[in-house]
Amino acid sequence: MLTSLTIIDFTLVKHLDIEFFGGMTAVTGETGAGKSLILDALGLALGDRGDTDRIRQNANKAEVAANFDLRSNNPAQQWLEDNGFEGSGFEGNGSEGDGFEDSNNGKDLAREILVRRSLTQDGRSRGFINGQAATMTQLRELGGFIIDIHNQHEHQSLLERNQQRALLDDFGGHRSLCESVNSSYQAWSSAKNNLDQYQLRSEDSAAQRELLTFQLEELNQLKLEEGEIEALEKEQSLLANAEAIIADTQQVLALCDDSEGDDQLSAQAALNKACVTLEAMPQRSDALEEALALLNSARIQVSEAVIDLQQHLASSELDPVRLEQVEERLSLGYQLARKHKIDANDLPALVLKLSQQLEKAGGAELDAEVLAAEVEALEADYLKAAGKLSKARSKAASQFCAAVNQQLASLAMAGASIEMSLLPNKDKQYSASGLESVEMLVSTNPGQAHRPLNKVASGGELSRISLAIQVVAAEHSSIPVLVFDEVDVGVGGATASVIGKLLRKLGDKGQVICISHQAQVASYAQWHLLASKAQIENATESQLIKLDSGARKKEIARMLGGEKITKTTLSHAEEMLAVSATS
Repeated sequence: MLTSLTIIDFTLVKHLDIEFFGGMTAVTGETGAGKSLILDALGLALGDRGDTDRIRQNANKAEVAANFDLRSNNPAQQWLEDNGFEGSGFEGNGSEGDGFEDSNNGKDLAREILVRRSLTQDGRSRGFINGQAATMTQLRELGGFIIDIHNQHEHQSLLERNQQRALLDDFGGHRSLCESVNSSYQAWSSAKNNLDQYQLRSEDSAAQRELLTFQLEELNQLKLEEGEIEALEKEQSLLANAEAIIADTQQVLALCDDSEGDDQLSAQAALNKACVTLEAMPQRSDALEEALALLNSARIQVSEAVIDLQQHLASSELDPVRLEQVEERLSLGYQLARKHKIDANDLPALVLKLSQQLEKAGGAELDAEVLAAEVEALEADYLKAAGKLSKARSKAASQFCAAVNQQLASLAMAGASIEMSLLPNKDKQYSASGLESVEMLVSTNPGQAHRPLNKVASGGELSRISLAIQVVAAEHSSIPVLVFDEVDVGVGGATASVIGKLLRKLGDKGQVICISHQAQVASYAQWHLLASKAQIENATESQLIKLDSGARKKEIARMLGGEKITKTTLSHAEEMLAVSATS
């Protein structure tokens, strides 16, 4: 619950410290006295937009700090832990110019937190949770676990179907079911989108597979081996120049080998003669020995060269048929290489690449089947989760309407009733919120057909219907702090007393802060704050004062009888407070 609120240089407040307690607190005062100051300050502390015109005149910045006791608020404690704020320290007097004392020093931070916000004239805004910097989004998220504000204009949002659905789900405690439906829907929607995108590409994929198949058939007809182009080019060159090569080989063989019968001294004969001459010398120097060794080696190499030359001549022949075959194969290879804009030697690698692409393209059909099966399975999961939510909503709707209708009767609208329409979505029109739209219908008179709120209820009727719904919703809310801002506008007498009783009842389970103009409502509060304005040092300042029993009786009397308080109004106020205390 909210335990204290400190406001510095905000609107007409110079410095204000307010202490709060459990149960129901009423905030009253004349029109324009600043009763809504608490709402504005809490809103700023919990991440609302900060306008610089809310900074007090002649001040450099405005600051608000709200202290909350979270000992029974597990969701808020979990949020603090998940977002790294658990165990962070409070800023105290060591923060120069912060204006706040470290009143929480040494306390259990899991049970109490301090939320602080500052706003400067240059538009800079800073937020803190337990002394640790926090974003405005984080302040708003934390606020959602701590405080729920019901204002006099809330019936406007009540006209929206989404808000009506949220009220029903909060009443029924459907959070886990809603989360399950949402996550199932997101999974199904994502898979369905992937399948739809594949199907849009299917025609292109078919054309791609057809092209790949044709290209591979064309390449596979040639069946080129790795390195074959290079070998064919070499073979083509040999075949094309075979006649000249044979003639030149014969000439070289004649120069090397005297067995060919040429009168000219051959290289082999010359080397033999040289070696014989050196071997016949009676004495050889080291240089001659080296020369003899080299000549013997050359004689052996020439002999081996002669053998190779003879083998080449033996295997060589003019083969125009083979030459034509080689040139035709090379021509086909070059044509395909030009077609694919690659080097002819890379054609075998291209075959492998295209085969892999075709295999992948063919696998896409299998992927589509797998994806379609996945979509079907996820759709079944979604329908199962959404079906559970639909049943739970149907059950909760009956209970919710019964509870609201009971409250309407107590608010002098016994002839009015509400119904909850759960209209199924059209076939396959799934949504993250479930399989139906939720709409609240109302009849303000017996026998009158139930119709949407915005088409039936007048302004006053809608205000009371809204209050009845808010009270029922608040009774099932897990949020410990409920703030009602003048929700009793337009009612009075016995109806106002009923509203006071309802708010007091809500306060018994947590904390209710009610801003009210009605004495009948304020009389039911355990605590009473009076908003007022005063002239201090030529400046107007707003104040909130906690009233003791005597001052409270006077304030109730003022609310009953106006500015002039008489013995009669004081007696009436005393009686009203006594009745409220025993109700």
